[in-house]
Amino acid sequence: MIIDATNHILGRTASIVAKKALLGEEIIIINCEKIIISGPKKFNEKRYIQRKNRGDPHHGPYFPKTPDRILRRAIRGMLPYDKEHGRKALKRVKCYMGVPDNIKDKKIEKIENSFNRLKTLNQQELIKISRKLGAKI
Repeated sequence: MIIDATNHILGRTASIVAKKALLGEEIIIINCEKIIISGPKKFNEKRYIQRKNRGDPHHGPYFPKTPDRILRRAIRGMLPYDKEHGRKALKRVKCYMGVPDNIKDKKIEKIENSFNRLKTLNQQELIKISRKLGAKI
């Protein structure tokens, strides 16, 4: 299953993908940089910067900066990662920024339940937060 994450909400998409991965389905997510985080912009930026700065930069805990890794980390948080079947489920999920050449010809789907229909001021694309974290995109 190939999912285009453009205008999808991060948490809803991550939970649906986690459930499908636990059922044994291979999932590829493209355009991760265009996924939306809902909520006040300053609050979201502050929360992600606080997560990144937590701990020691040499010893961890480490938090990803790029949009594809942030989405993968959100999916991991919704899986039982400490158990073997949770780790195997995460291996079935692939996240990409943009559209890779080997996927362009295949059928791309959108998840109906996580699609963002309303445009409000309290939304932000993941790439903007990623740049605030220091990602070189």
